[in-house]
Amino acid sequence: MNPLPLNVLYYGREESLPELRQLQAGLLSVELEEGNLLSVRWRQWEILRKIYVAVRDRNWGTVPRRLSNLEVSSNADSFRISYQAEHRQGDIDFVWDANILATAEGILTFSMEGQARSTFLRNRIGFCLLHPAKEYAGRAFIVQQDDGIIIEALFPTAIAPQQPLPGTERMRMVAFEAAPGLRAEIQFEGDLFQMEDQRNWTDATFKTFCTPLSLPYPVEVREGTRVFQAIVLKIIDPGTAQSFPAKEEQIKLSIGKAVSRSLPRVGLGLASRGQPLTATEISRLKALHLSHLRVDLHLSDAKYPAILAQATAEAQQLEVPLEAALFLSDSAESELWLLYEELGRFHPPISTWLIFHAAEMTPSQKWVELGRQVLGAWSPEIRFGSGTNAYFYHLNQARPLMHGLDLVCYSMHPQEHAFDNRSIVETLDVQAETVRNLRELAGELPIVISPVTLKPRFNPNATGFLSGTQPGELPSEVDVRQVSLLGAAWTLGSLKSLAENGVFSATYYETTGWRGVMEGKDGSPLPGRFRSLPGSVFPLYHVIADVTEFQGGEVLETRSTHPLKVIGLALFRNGIKRVLITNLTNEAQFVTVVGVAGRLNIAELNEHSVMWAMILPEEFRSQPGRCVHSVGNSIEVSLLPYATARIEEERCP
Repeated sequence: MNPLPLNVLYYGREESLPELRQLQAGLLSVELEEGNLLSVRWRQWEILRKIYVAVRDRNWGTVPRRLSNLEVSSNADSFRISYQAEHRQGDIDFVWDANILATAEGILTFSMEGQARSTFLRNRIGFCLLHPAKEYAGRAFIVQQDDGIIIEALFPTAIAPQQPLPGTERMRMVAFEAAPGLRAEIQFEGDLFQMEDQRNWTDATFKTFCTPLSLPYPVEVREGTRVFQAIVLKIIDPGTAQSFPAKEEQIKLSIGKAVSRSLPRVGLGLASRGQPLTATEISRLKALHLSHLRVDLHLSDAKYPAILAQATAEAQQLEVPLEAALFLSDSAESELWLLYEELGRFHPPISTWLIFHAAEMTPSQKWVELGRQVLGAWSPEIRFGSGTNAYFYHLNQARPLMHGLDLVCYSMHPQEHAFDNRSIVETLDVQAETVRNLRELAGELPIVISPVTLKPRFNPNATGFLSGTQPGELPSEVDVRQVSLLGAAWTLGSLKSLAENGVFSATYYETTGWRGVMEGKDGSPLPGRFRSLPGSVFPLYHVIADVTEFQGGEVLETRSTHPLKVIGLALFRNGIKRVLITNLTNEAQFVTVVGVAGRLNIAELNEHSVMWAMILPEEFRSQPGRCVHSVGNSIEVSLLPYATARIEEERCP
């Protein structure tokens, strides 16, 4: 086997992760990563998750930056940071200087002064501050508006439908208790700020950001325009805040009782590459015990019958039904009757209709009713669903009527606002929050997540023309982590969040190609950028297989003492308990798994076995793992970076 570089196996790219530098100013500490300040803390309390400067283009795309002239000086009582950042993409050319100073008195100042070197349209230039949502939800804070009036507001507990958060529309200052008796105050200069609940997009934060959305955008920035902003964070600590014991470093994963949930039905999307499945691909996909295959049909596009024909053929080859997402126009009635005729021609095995409208984020009730009126006669057993083809935010904001539906749906991805490994891991727990919040709106209506992807499939916020993929560049919807161990670990975390919260079904990724669970026989179209192996499966294939082999089983609750490092999914079927645990970090982790007993079988997907697992998946899955005996009702497991382990009771010879 020709091994891939270790970092490619870990997270899809050969480059090392950015350097993370710890800095201290008395009791104030931060982590410096590529010019951003992470985990801003006073003693043990996290004040802010992140402080950074963003340049957003007219379609809300984040323009990447290049840092230069980084200088850091520090001692026990202070630190100072300066650098220059350059943003260049398309017609955007913007450069700015950063100056950061922190002192032991609990004051941190971060200023940016920039200049446009071209004329371009922007939606935002300036600071964003992230507040950890799990810690702050339910807490009060105060705001000073631009007119000087002080008002009280609240970090919401439930995911807020109203954006920005009420009371934060035009902020010059925000102050809050980071802990009982510990106050944080943030002053803003150079612009007005607002706050939004980013859990709507599965981010784990509330975000304070510059330039109110009530102002027109995009805005033209003329060449030579100068931009200045500054934030001043002040910690007020009278010494009365009660410290809590340091978190136990030993990681423990505890398995509880069944959560009265059946394992969700798990399916895949039809491959966007458009090529027919090979015999090997069919065999490997059938081994996943899929519940369905999703196909998207844009009924105003004359080419959709060919897509329906391909989906019908592949569903029949895989012996699974189709989840058909229908995108209607205002000519919906005639489109649906033409589709009815195509159904008579192809006889596709449809189990679910998802009804959307091409011009509406949450379709009006009339489109769903029209779909049922026309297509209901085709097969009365087919379920009718709707909601949004976009994100939970659109359901939460519109709060559409849900009567007349058999199920409600929305999609997920972890990269609406942040793109680094740590940030996408933080989204996993928030996936579960969106499901719980939708349950309050939808009652007992079955919830479908379709699809789950690593990158957004489209931009629902675009305000102008989107340029296509440049030669030699990956499409915007492709993530190199699809082929990595981290991709597998994230997929297990997502399955855990959805399974433990009673999701009816979930559609992940695609069948083949660089958005799928395996590579095609011809390999990656850009092998230098997307480092897959021709004809191989991706590591996340094995995670899905480990879960779907227990289709029809029960989901058991699992709790981790360090859920941003190690999490697990426990399943029970036919008297057998299967526990899947995964390391979400780039460091080895030692875990005590509590709730397993007797003779145990352990199989691992890690940097040593992953090449075997990708190239010869049938052989890898057929081989027994190693047998161990538990000590009482627990076992200790060592997980290499981004590794996943499968533990089963009663499976040792």
